[in-house]
Amino acid sequence: MGDAVTGAGGTPPSVVFGPVPSRRLGRSMGINNIPSKHCSYSCVYCQVGRTTNMSVTRRVFYDPDSILRELTEKLDEVRAGGDAVDYVTVVPDGEPTLDINLGRLLDGINSTGVPSAVISNSSLITYPDVREELMRSSWVSLKADGVRTEVWKAVDRPHGALRLENILEGIMEFSRDHSGRLVTETMLVEGMNTGTRDLEALADFLAKVGPATVYLSVPSRPPAEPGIGPPSTETLNRAYQILASRLENVEYLTGYEGEDFSRSGELVAGLLSILAVHPMRESAVLRYLSDVKDPEAKLGELVRDGLVGREVHLGEVYYLLRPPASSDGSGG
Repeated sequence: MGDAVTGAGGTPPSVVFGPVPSRRLGRSMGINNIPSKHCSYSCVYCQVGRTTNMSVTRRVFYDPDSILRELTEKLDEVRAGGDAVDYVTVVPDGEPTLDINLGRLLDGINSTGVPSAVISNSSLITYPDVREELMRSSWVSLKADGVRTEVWKAVDRPHGALRLENILEGIMEFSRDHSGRLVTETMLVEGMNTGTRDLEALADFLAKVGPATVYLSVPSRPPAEPGIGPPSTETLNRAYQILASRLENVEYLTGYEGEDFSRSGELVAGLLSILAVHPMRESAVLRYLSDVKDPEAKLGELVRDGLVGREVHLGEVYYLLRPPASSDGSGG
Protein backbone atom coordinates (compact mmCIF):
# COMPACT_ATOMS: atom_id res chain seq x y z
CA MET A 1 0.00 0.00 0.00
CA GLY A 2 2.93 2.36 -0.44
CA ASP A 3 4.68 4.13 2.40
CA ALA A 4 3.52 2.97 5.82
CA VAL A 5 2.21 5.42 8.35
CA THR A 6 3.59 4.22 11.63
CA GLY A 7 3.65 5.26 15.24
CA ALA A 8 6.85 5.60 17.22
CA GLY A 9 6.69 1.91 18.13
CA GLY A 10 6.16 0.70 14.57
CA THR A 11 2.42 -0.09 14.74
CA PRO A 12 0.74 1.04 11.49
CA PRO A 13 -2.45 2.99 12.15
CA SER A 14 -5.31 2.55 9.74
CA VAL A 15 -5.53 5.02 6.85
CA VAL A 16 -9.29 5.28 7.43
CA PHE A 17 -10.34 6.47 10.88
CA GLY A 18 -13.38 7.54 12.85
CA PRO A 19 -16.04 8.69 12.65
CA VAL A 20 -14.84 11.62 14.73
CA PRO A 21 -16.80 14.66 15.88
CA SER A 22 -16.19 17.62 13.57
CA ARG A 23 -17.14 21.20 14.39
CA ARG A 24 -17.77 21.83 10.69
CA LEU A 25 -18.98 18.53 9.28
CA GLY A 26 -20.85 16.68 12.02
CA ARG A 27 -19.81 13.02 12.11
CA SER A 28 -16.78 12.69 9.83
CA MET A 29 -15.06 9.52 8.66
CA GLY A 30 -11.47 10.54 7.97
CA ILE A 31 -8.95 9.39 5.37
CA ASN A 32 -5.27 9.96 6.12
CA ASN A 33 -4.01 9.64 2.54
CA ILE A 34 -0.53 11.12 3.13
CA PRO A 35 2.21 9.47 5.24
CA SER A 36 3.66 11.47 8.09
CA LYS A 37 4.89 14.11 7.63
CA HIS A 38 4.83 15.02 3.94
CA CYS A 39 3.64 18.57 3.39
CA SER A 40 4.24 21.73 1.41
CA TYR A 41 4.08 23.84 4.59
CA SER A 42 5.54 23.53 8.06
CA CYS A 43 3.03 25.65 9.96
CA VAL A 44 4.11 26.87 13.36
CA TYR A 45 0.78 25.77 14.84
CA CYS A 46 0.45 22.33 13.21
CA GLN A 47 -1.12 19.83 15.60
CA VAL A 48 0.75 16.87 14.08
CA GLY A 49 4.23 18.34 14.39
CA ARG A 50 6.94 19.81 12.24
CA THR A 51 7.17 18.83 8.60
CA THR A 52 10.00 16.38 7.97
CA ASN A 53 9.37 15.85 4.22
CA MET A 54 8.79 19.19 2.51
CA SER A 55 7.55 18.78 -1.04
CA VAL A 56 5.42 20.35 -3.76
CA THR A 57 5.65 17.33 -6.09
CA ARG A 58 2.55 15.20 -6.45
CA ARG A 59 3.17 11.46 -6.36
CA VAL A 60 1.73 8.10 -5.40
CA PHE A 61 1.55 7.38 -1.68
CA TYR A 62 -1.14 4.72 -1.15
CA ASP A 63 -3.17 2.58 -3.52
CA PRO A 64 -6.58 4.30 -3.72
CA ASP A 65 -8.36 0.97 -4.34
CA SER A 66 -6.98 -0.37 -1.05
CA ILE A 67 -8.11 2.77 0.77
CA LEU A 68 -11.59 2.50 -0.74
CA ARG A 69 -11.90 -1.16 0.27
CA GLU A 70 -11.00 -0.21 3.82
CA LEU A 71 -13.44 2.71 3.69
CA THR A 72 -16.28 0.44 2.53
CA GLU A 73 -15.58 -2.01 5.34
CA LYS A 74 -15.51 0.77 7.95
CA LEU A 75 -18.70 2.36 6.66
CA ASP A 76 -20.48 -1.02 6.75
CA GLU A 77 -19.25 -1.63 10.30
CA VAL A 78 -20.27 1.82 11.51
CA ARG A 79 -23.70 1.64 9.89
CA ALA A 80 -24.29 -1.83 11.34
CA GLY A 81 -23.60 -0.34 14.77
CA GLY A 82 -26.19 2.36 14.24
CA ASP A 83 -23.71 5.25 13.97
CA ALA A 84 -24.03 8.04 11.41
CA VAL A 85 -21.45 9.36 8.94
CA ASP A 86 -22.19 12.82 7.54
CA TYR A 87 -19.02 13.22 5.44
CA VAL A 88 -15.98 11.24 4.39
CA THR A 89 -13.16 13.75 4.78
CA VAL A 90 -9.71 13.60 3.22
CA VAL A 91 -7.75 15.10 6.09
CA PRO A 92 -4.23 13.64 6.41
CA ASP A 93 -1.27 14.66 8.56
CA GLY A 94 0.18 16.36 5.47
CA GLU A 95 -1.22 18.17 2.43
CA PRO A 96 -3.87 15.95 0.74
CA THR A 97 -3.34 17.35 -2.75
CA LEU A 98 0.21 15.94 -2.82
CA ASP A 99 -1.53 12.63 -3.52
CA ILE A 100 -1.57 12.19 -7.30
CA ASN A 101 -4.48 9.76 -6.90
CA LEU A 102 -6.70 12.25 -5.06
CA GLY A 103 -9.17 12.42 -7.94
CA ARG A 104 -9.62 8.64 -8.03
CA LEU A 105 -10.03 8.62 -4.27
CA LEU A 106 -12.74 11.29 -4.38
CA ASP A 107 -14.59 9.44 -7.15
CA GLY A 108 -14.60 6.34 -4.98
CA ILE A 109 -15.79 8.22 -1.90
CA ASN A 110 -18.62 9.79 -3.88
CA SER A 111 -19.71 6.34 -5.06
CA THR A 112 -20.43 5.32 -1.42
CA GLY A 113 -23.32 7.78 -1.21
CA VAL A 114 -21.63 9.77 1.56
CA PRO A 115 -20.57 13.32 0.60
CA SER A 116 -16.83 13.92 0.26
CA ALA A 117 -14.85 16.72 1.88
CA VAL A 118 -11.24 17.86 1.55
CA ILE A 119 -9.32 20.09 3.95
CA SER A 120 -6.37 21.65 2.08
CA ASN A 121 -3.72 24.23 2.88
CA SER A 122 -4.31 25.75 -0.62
CA SER A 123 -0.63 25.56 -1.58
CA LEU A 124 -1.07 23.42 -4.71
CA ILE A 125 -4.27 25.11 -5.89
CA THR A 126 -2.08 26.69 -8.56
CA TYR A 127 -1.93 23.32 -10.37
CA PRO A 128 -4.76 22.86 -12.90
CA ASP A 129 -5.00 19.12 -12.13
CA VAL A 130 -5.40 19.84 -8.41
CA ARG A 131 -8.21 22.30 -9.08
CA GLU A 132 -9.92 19.81 -11.41
CA GLU A 133 -9.74 17.01 -8.83
CA LEU A 134 -10.98 19.20 -5.98
CA MET A 135 -13.99 20.07 -8.14
CA ARG A 136 -15.18 16.51 -7.48
CA SER A 137 -15.55 17.14 -3.75
CA SER A 138 -18.85 18.31 -2.28
CA TRP A 139 -17.15 20.42 0.39
CA VAL A 140 -13.68 21.99 0.18
CA SER A 141 -11.87 23.99 2.86
CA LEU A 142 -8.96 26.18 1.75
CA LYS A 143 -6.49 27.72 4.16
CA ALA A 144 -5.92 31.48 4.15
CA ASP A 145 -3.73 32.41 7.12
CA GLY A 146 -2.53 35.64 5.55
CA VAL A 147 -2.39 37.48 2.24
CA ARG A 148 0.82 39.40 2.87
CA THR A 149 3.97 37.45 1.97
CA GLU A 150 5.85 38.16 5.19
CA VAL A 151 2.90 36.96 7.31
CA TRP A 152 2.36 33.86 5.17
CA LYS A 153 6.03 32.90 5.41
CA ALA A 154 6.14 33.44 9.17
CA VAL A 155 2.99 31.45 9.98
CA ASP A 156 2.89 28.73 7.31
CA ARG A 157 6.64 28.40 6.57
CA PRO A 158 6.07 27.28 2.95
CA HIS A 159 8.25 25.27 0.59
CA GLY A 160 10.69 27.59 -1.18
CA ALA A 161 9.16 26.99 -4.61
CA LEU A 162 5.77 28.39 -3.60
CA ARG A 163 4.65 31.96 -4.31
CA LEU A 164 1.76 33.49 -2.39
CA GLU A 165 0.47 35.57 -5.30
CA ASN A 166 0.06 32.41 -7.39
CA ILE A 167 -1.79 30.65 -4.59
CA LEU A 168 -4.20 33.56 -4.11
CA GLU A 169 -4.86 33.60 -7.86
CA GLY A 170 -5.50 29.84 -7.78
CA ILE A 171 -7.99 30.23 -4.93
CA MET A 172 -9.84 32.87 -6.90
CA GLU A 173 -9.96 30.67 -10.01
CA PHE A 174 -11.17 27.66 -8.03
CA SER A 175 -13.88 29.71 -6.32
CA ARG A 176 -15.31 30.75 -9.69
CA ASP A 177 -15.60 27.17 -10.95
CA HIS A 178 -16.42 25.01 -7.93
CA SER A 179 -20.10 24.10 -7.74
CA GLY A 180 -20.00 22.62 -4.24
CA ARG A 181 -19.54 24.30 -0.88
CA LEU A 182 -16.29 26.24 -0.54
CA VAL A 183 -15.18 27.47 2.87
CA THR A 184 -11.97 29.05 4.10
CA GLU A 185 -10.14 28.69 7.38
CA THR A 186 -7.77 31.14 9.01
CA MET A 187 -5.71 30.13 12.02
CA LEU A 188 -5.17 33.21 14.16
CA VAL A 189 -1.83 33.09 15.99
CA GLU A 190 -1.08 35.65 18.66
CA GLY A 191 1.34 38.31 17.44
CA MET A 192 1.80 36.84 13.96
CA ASN A 193 -1.25 37.46 11.74
CA THR A 194 -3.60 39.38 13.99
CA GLY A 195 -2.63 42.98 13.17
CA THR A 196 -5.37 45.25 11.86
CA ARG A 197 -3.58 45.76 8.54
CA ASP A 198 -3.23 42.02 8.03
CA LEU A 199 -6.85 41.30 8.91
CA GLU A 200 -8.19 44.06 6.66
CA ALA A 201 -6.13 42.76 3.72
CA LEU A 202 -7.39 39.23 4.41
CA ALA A 203 -10.99 40.44 4.57
CA ASP A 204 -10.64 42.28 1.26
CA PHE A 205 -9.29 39.16 -0.45
CA LEU A 206 -11.89 36.79 0.99
CA ALA A 207 -14.67 39.16 -0.04
CA LYS A 208 -13.55 38.62 -3.64
CA VAL A 209 -13.45 34.84 -3.16
CA GLY A 210 -16.94 34.74 -1.67
CA PRO A 211 -16.71 31.53 0.42
CA ALA A 212 -19.89 30.07 1.90
CA THR A 213 -18.33 30.40 5.36
CA VAL A 214 -15.15 32.00 6.68
CA TYR A 215 -13.91 30.07 9.72
CA LEU A 216 -11.64 31.66 12.32
CA SER A 217 -9.60 29.14 14.30
CA VAL A 218 -7.06 29.34 17.11
CA PRO A 219 -4.31 26.86 18.11
CA SER A 220 -6.46 24.80 20.47
CA ARG A 221 -4.30 21.65 20.32
CA PRO A 222 -0.56 21.28 20.97
CA PRO A 223 1.32 23.20 18.25
CA ALA A 224 4.47 22.23 16.37
CA GLU A 225 6.46 25.05 17.94
CA PRO A 226 6.71 26.23 21.55
CA GLY A 227 5.27 29.61 22.41
CA ILE A 228 2.49 29.46 19.81
CA GLY A 229 -0.88 30.33 21.27
CA PRO A 230 -4.30 31.81 20.62
CA PRO A 231 -4.95 35.54 20.53
CA SER A 232 -6.70 37.30 23.38
CA THR A 233 -10.49 37.49 23.45
CA GLU A 234 -10.22 41.16 22.52
CA THR A 235 -8.05 40.39 19.47
CA LEU A 236 -10.29 37.53 18.40
CA ASN A 237 -13.34 39.78 18.60
CA ARG A 238 -11.57 42.50 16.58
CA ALA A 239 -10.69 39.94 13.90
CA TYR A 240 -14.29 38.82 13.73
CA GLN A 241 -15.58 42.38 13.42
CA ILE A 242 -13.15 43.24 10.62
CA LEU A 243 -14.04 40.18 8.56
CA ALA A 244 -17.76 40.33 9.31
CA SER A 245 -17.85 43.93 8.04
CA ARG A 246 -16.95 42.62 4.57
CA LEU A 247 -18.29 39.05 4.56
CA GLU A 248 -21.70 37.59 5.36
CA ASN A 249 -20.85 34.30 7.10
CA VAL A 250 -17.95 34.47 9.53
CA GLU A 251 -17.82 31.85 12.28
CA TYR A 252 -15.53 31.07 15.18
CA LEU A 253 -14.09 27.57 15.10
CA THR A 254 -12.81 27.71 18.64
CA GLY A 255 -15.12 25.47 20.67
CA TYR A 256 -14.29 21.95 21.84
CA GLU A 257 -15.61 19.36 19.36
CA GLY A 258 -16.51 16.88 22.12
CA GLU A 259 -15.47 13.31 22.92
CA ASP A 260 -17.80 11.17 20.82
CA PHE A 261 -15.10 9.32 18.87
CA SER A 262 -16.44 6.12 17.32
CA ARG A 263 -14.56 2.87 17.77
CA SER A 264 -14.13 0.47 14.88
CA GLY A 265 -11.79 -2.45 14.29
CA GLU A 266 -9.06 -3.29 16.80
CA LEU A 267 -9.21 -0.80 19.68
CA VAL A 268 -5.57 0.36 19.89
CA ALA A 269 -5.12 0.47 16.11
CA GLY A 270 -8.27 2.57 15.86
CA LEU A 271 -7.01 4.97 18.52
CA LEU A 272 -3.62 5.35 16.83
CA SER A 273 -5.26 6.04 13.47
CA ILE A 274 -7.14 8.96 15.02
CA LEU A 275 -4.13 10.28 16.94
CA ALA A 276 -2.11 10.31 13.70
CA VAL A 277 -4.09 13.36 12.59
CA HIS A 278 -6.14 14.43 15.60
CA PRO A 279 -4.58 14.84 19.07
CA MET A 280 -7.14 13.97 21.75
CA ARG A 281 -7.70 15.25 25.26
CA GLU A 282 -6.95 12.79 28.04
CA SER A 283 -10.62 12.50 28.96
CA ALA A 284 -11.49 11.63 25.33
CA VAL A 285 -8.78 8.94 25.15
CA LEU A 286 -9.94 7.36 28.41
CA ARG A 287 -13.50 7.33 27.11
CA TYR A 288 -12.31 5.70 23.90
CA LEU A 289 -10.55 3.00 25.94
CA SER A 290 -13.49 2.51 28.31
CA ASP A 291 -14.04 -1.10 27.19
CA VAL A 292 -10.68 -2.27 28.52
CA LYS A 293 -10.38 -3.35 32.15
CA ASP A 294 -8.24 -0.39 33.26
CA PRO A 295 -8.21 2.48 30.71
CA GLU A 296 -5.68 4.55 32.65
CA ALA A 297 -3.27 1.62 32.88
CA LYS A 298 -3.68 0.91 29.16
CA LEU A 299 -3.00 4.55 28.29
CA GLY A 300 0.09 4.53 30.50
CA GLU A 301 1.29 1.40 28.69
CA LEU A 302 0.89 3.08 25.28
CA VAL A 303 2.97 6.03 26.50
CA ARG A 304 5.71 3.80 27.98
CA ASP A 305 5.85 1.75 24.78
CA GLY A 306 6.45 4.93 22.77
CA LEU A 307 3.26 4.57 20.75
CA VAL A 308 1.82 7.91 21.86
CA GLY A 309 3.16 11.15 23.29
CA ARG A 310 1.71 13.24 26.10
CA GLU A 311 1.66 17.03 26.02
CA VAL A 312 0.01 19.82 28.02
CA HIS A 313 -1.49 22.73 26.06
CA LEU A 314 -3.53 25.58 27.54
CA GLY A 315 -4.02 23.63 30.75
CA GLU A 316 -5.33 20.47 29.04
CA VAL A 317 -3.48 17.15 28.70
CA TYR A 318 -3.39 15.82 25.11
CA TYR A 319 -2.20 12.56 23.62
CA LEU A 320 -0.79 12.44 20.10
CA LEU A 321 1.06 10.16 17.73
CA ARG A 322 4.40 11.90 18.09
CA PRO A 323 6.74 12.92 20.88
CA PRO A 324 6.10 16.34 22.46
CA ALA A 325 7.62 19.20 20.45
CA SER A 326 10.09 19.96 23.22
CA SER A 327 11.77 16.58 22.75
CA ASP A 328 11.54 16.35 18.97
CA GLY A 329 14.48 17.85 17.17
CA SER A 330 13.22 17.18 13.66
CA GLY A 331 12.64 20.16 11.45
CA GLY A 332 11.11 20.96 8.11
